[in-house]
Amino acid sequence: MFDKLEKMLAGAKADYIDIRYEEVKETAIGFSGKELTTLSANAGDGYVVRALDQGGMASVAFTRPEEAEAAIRAAAENASLFSRNTAKPVRMAKAETVRDTYSPKLGEDPRQIPITEKLELVRKYNNIPLAQPKVVNTSIAYSEVYRRKYYMNSEGSRIQEDLVTTSVRGLITAREGSLTQNIRVGIGGSDGFGAVRGQERHFEEKTKLVLDLLSAEPVKSGSYSCILNPSLAGVFAHEAFGHFSEADIVETLPAMRERMTLGATLGNGILNIIDDATRPGQLGFYKYDDEGVAVRPVQLIKNGVLSGRLHSRRTAAEFGEPLSGHCVAEDYRYAPIVRMGTIYIQPGEKGFDQLLQSLGDGLYLLDAKGGQTSGENFTFGANYGYEVRQGKIGRMVRDINISGNLYQTLMDISSVGSDLRLSQIGGCGKGQSNIRSCNGGPHIIIDNLIVGGI
Repeated sequence: MFDKLEKMLAGAKADYIDIRYEEVKETAIGFSGKELTTLSANAGDGYVVRALDQGGMASVAFTRPEEAEAAIRAAAENASLFSRNTAKPVRMAKAETVRDTYSPKLGEDPRQIPITEKLELVRKYNNIPLAQPKVVNTSIAYSEVYRRKYYMNSEGSRIQEDLVTTSVRGLITAREGSLTQNIRVGIGGSDGFGAVRGQERHFEEKTKLVLDLLSAEPVKSGSYSCILNPSLAGVFAHEAFGHFSEADIVETLPAMRERMTLGATLGNGILNIIDDATRPGQLGFYKYDDEGVAVRPVQLIKNGVLSGRLHSRRTAAEFGEPLSGHCVAEDYRYAPIVRMGTIYIQPGEKGFDQLLQSLGDGLYLLDAKGGQTSGENFTFGANYGYEVRQGKIGRMVRDINISGNLYQTLMDISSVGSDLRLSQIGGCGKGQSNIRSCNGGPHIIIDNLIVGGI
């Protein structure tokens, strides 16, 4: 393949050029209630080429090899045109030349599992909640995405890497009288089909929780000290803070860029946040980004102080900071952009019982349920929660939204547990979809958290 790509790039008139060719195979199975609604297997392939010339950068995506000459010429011409119409030339930080081939170790290769077996597994999971009379609907879907990437640039890098992602995810809805409640389910990973086998207990537990929610009371709104479970802590790390660690987000926002100066104290001294996509077997694992740069762990916050940032080659040059290997594309249809890999709050030393004792009175909130950010302010839903009195977990509560200001909340994280857990399913829609976006954390206590309810 690399010989073919090299011939395509021969004669390209640009200061720098790279090309990525990908083969993508996807399998999808979906149920809505008892009805099988999706059963598909698709394959596609294509190319994306980027050119940098005289400070201008442009990209072109194409699918047929015979389009390569015109696409590469267009990328180079557009880059040159861009350079004549910008006052800020694009520069790229120097990167090592890499030649490597990498395939992850898989517990089971999902491509070797018959689709009939996958269908019956998803049907079995779907039938667990449907066996309960109060469950009125389910939406359960299996997804399997295989990508083989060939990356090559004019500096001599040649990298082949495989990414395999499997998941079963969806929503269970229960109803009693006029009250309807739902809960999210999700299992999966990047280490093979084994990640979705033997997960009946997950669906049994989620089914019990959605039925319990029918008897729960709406949470009373107010300001609480709260324990967030690893799922909610991870979403806070990703959505509220993590996007501001992506250099392309803050580079054009002068006030935010000033606030996010390395060395600034942003959080409580007990707080440490890292992005580490090198952890093997985790959803967000990869070895090289889509600029051919090896990903490395980046300490983003250390003892409450902003310590690092996530970069592409362009933004690393813009900020004068080290490369991090975080320039990633959804697939061959897109040029890469700066993205988180596996972001999480690093664990502390306290066990869960110690956190409950530290909390005293407050709320224990679990599992993310959507949300949004607006600048430095955030609002997230929690799937369910419990009242806590004198360090004891009490009655269940529902209809929970939490909101706050990023910087105040970073300061209000008063305790960090020892039980790190990372997400098994991902999803980030910044510009492109990233199904391997991974986040997590331990249980944490946040003081003075605004909780919306009745």
